[in-house]
Amino acid sequence: MAKPKATISPETQQDAMRVAKATQKPGQTKAQTKLIAQGIEKGIAQYKKEQKVKAREQDKAT
Repeated sequence: MAKPKATISPETQQDAMRVAKATQKPGQTKAQTKLIAQGIEKGIAQYKKEQKVKAREQDKAT
């Protein structure tokens, strides 16, 4: 059974684009900036997922 694709919230997308634009180099294309933003989105999603796991483990311990 295939996993459903996780959707990324609009807030996370905006944050990722903001960070990508803030670190944009001179001469960088919009497509490159968008790819960087997508990578940042994946990183944020992974971080949130890890934090959920940690919170669940703490709840089980108490």
